[in-house]
Amino acid sequence: MTSPVLLCADGSEEALDALAAGIGLLGPRVSYVLVAVADAPDPDVLSGTGHAGAELTAQEFDLAVGRAHESARQVLSEAEVRLGLDDVEVRVLGGEPAAAICAMAADVGARAIVIGTRGRGGLKRALLGSVSDYVVRNAPCTVLVTRGGPPD
Repeated sequence: MTSPVLLCADGSEEALDALAAGIGLLGPRVSYVLVAVADAPDPDVLSGTGHAGAELTAQEFDLAVGRAHESARQVLSEAEVRLGLDDVEVRVLGGEPAAAICAMAADVGARAIVIGTRGRGGLKRALLGSVSDYVVRNAPCTVLVTRGGPPD
């Protein structure tokens, strides 16, 4: 079996357009793994930081993690349908999105990662960074970053 290509979904229309563009370039006969990262709360909310106490109880934290994973599964389900992918592996990742994507690519021996960019620029990018920038710089494989949209 050939090494898979990771398709990174975040639930946005821009990401779906980017993934569709990537699939259009790579073709349908590729082994794809569709991934989304659960936006779970930071475990530090259980213990607090500094003088602040815990923000969530253990039960509230577990519920929030469960909701985050369910939301990520919904993103994957919608992406699978919208992209017309019938036989695709889907995975929900946890942790910081950029690092989780790079780790997944290494774990499965991915030959490429397809990821969208929202084109965030200027001060926001300088202060906050970008998932796609991090993935380009740290992925163990080729990275295709696209904004999607109609083909030229």
